[in-house]
Amino acid sequence: MATVRFDHATRIYPGNDRPSVDDLVLDIADGEFLVLVGPPGCGKSTALRMLAGLEEVDSGRILIDGQDVTEWSPKDRDVAMVFQNYALYPHMTVADNMGFALKIAGVDAQEIRRRVEEAARILDLTDHLDLKPKALSGGQRQRVAMGRAIVREPRVFLMDEPLSNLDADLRAQTRAQIADLQRRLGITTVYVTHDQVEALSMGDRVAVMGDGALQQVDTPARIQEHPVNVFVARFIGSSPMHLFDVQAGEDGVPFGLTVLPLPPGVAPGDALTLGVRPQDLRVAATGLPVQVTEVHRSGSEWLIEGTLAGADHEPPILATCNPSMAPSPGSEVYVLPRDRRVHFFDAQTGRRLPD
Repeated sequence: MATVRFDHATRIYPGNDRPSVDDLVLDIADGEFLVLVGPPGCGKSTALRMLAGLEEVDSGRILIDGQDVTEWSPKDRDVAMVFQNYALYPHMTVADNMGFALKIAGVDAQEIRRRVEEAARILDLTDHLDLKPKALSGGQRQRVAMGRAIVREPRVFLMDEPLSNLDADLRAQTRAQIADLQRRLGITTVYVTHDQVEALSMGDRVAVMGDGALQQVDTPARIQEHPVNVFVARFIGSSPMHLFDVQAGEDGVPFGLTVLPLPPGVAPGDALTLGVRPQDLRVAATGLPVQVTEVHRSGSEWLIEGTLAGADHEPPILATCNPSMAPSPGSEVYVLPRDRRVHFFDAQTGRRLPD
């Protein structure tokens, strides 16, 4: 196991004006499962490849266990990478695929077999060791790719979108298996995904990237409950956070027909961005008028979808309501944030304001 540090690490691809990874400062603890998440092109896979030694570091450093490995070759870093396309040799058996890197490294055949059989036991692949990849399902192939990483007994696991080629049901199942496996092995793991469900359900901490820069790193709960800026607020969440441009008044912040308390340090006339997640927005007697277009059951509550009255081209508004108060499509209702479930951001910088 090992610690990992990105020390102001930057990568600028030739011909590009802007860095793909810009001054990344990130510490990963020994045995931690850290997930890098963000939209396509945000720099998360580039950062992972920099750690693996597959991409150059134009400035800054990469450290593993306090050692500067920036100039080390990939094979000398003692990391193992799992790719999204499995990268298995089709002519080799499962056992040979899993043990190939050890064979190339000159490890004794008996030791290779021991490690392969142990990894197969952990991954429930014991009955498939003599099969070739074409005889396996997608989930089994992914487990073989993980087994190939496990047998190397590396200091760090690196996983680049490993579940993107699986269907939804298998993805959910394998997600749980990977998280459980990491906990049992205790190996420091850096996992890249664009899928928020994966990020929020698997990681000890989540690092959100956008435009090549680290936006926020924290526990899944803190990322959801206290996004540090509008980018994180908009990106994280099963349904995007609703964001409204508002201006502070003398008595508070207007929200439709009602007024919300002013956040600390805000003066009348200040321009703000008000954020509220759909699950924290409820049908009420007053608030923001919404024209209902659809009504769905969501667990023990009902979820309404609609548009702001008089603003047909705005993004849809989602809010919850009590089943006994579920409105009909075409009706107009008011929605209001639940108590203290509102987020305020500076309209110019996008940074979160103090609670």
